[in-house]
Amino acid sequence: MFNEQSNLDKMNFTAIDFETATGYRNSACAVGIITVEEGQIVDEFYTLIQPPNNSYWYQNIQVHGITPDQTIDSPLFEEVFHEISKRLMHQTIVAHNEGFDRGVLAKTMELYGLSDNRISLSEKWECTMKIFRQKGLKKYNLKACCDAFNIELNHHNALSDALGCAKLYLLKDSF
Repeated sequence: MFNEQSNLDKMNFTAIDFETATGYRNSACAVGIITVEEGQIVDEFYTLIQPPNNSYWYQNIQVHGITPDQTIDSPLFEEVFHEISKRLMHQTIVAHNEGFDRGVLAKTMELYGLSDNRISLSEKWECTMKIFRQKGLKKYNLKACCDAFNIELNHHNALSDALGCAKLYLLKDSF
């Protein structure tokens, strides 16, 4: 147990999850970010984001329940980018499906002409989906992984998904 706790004490990372309004990666409508230092959750950030033209696809609303009425007065991505950027800069970034979340961040930044060299967008992030698939879980979507470890999850709520991802990443060496 001592070594396991010692490893946790060294774990510093940021978990992120996006929800999108459409099938396009540049349509972020919510973001959740969890910051972990020395194995402890030290910061949570969540905001709704008004997607381009506040446009949604019905299928996406069915998944996450976020509607145009909820984001009509929400900030645009460019208005929350500073908060996102400061939480991700110089961090190990973790997502459950890192290709999706990294893509949403990159495509939405591109749409608004934003850049930040302190955020690693071109390199792969840590991916709890890949980690737990490699560890042999038969179902490795976020809900299945969280269920397997009794992690409470309000699936497709960006903050809850980021928190579930963070808790999974903290377990990665003990499974």
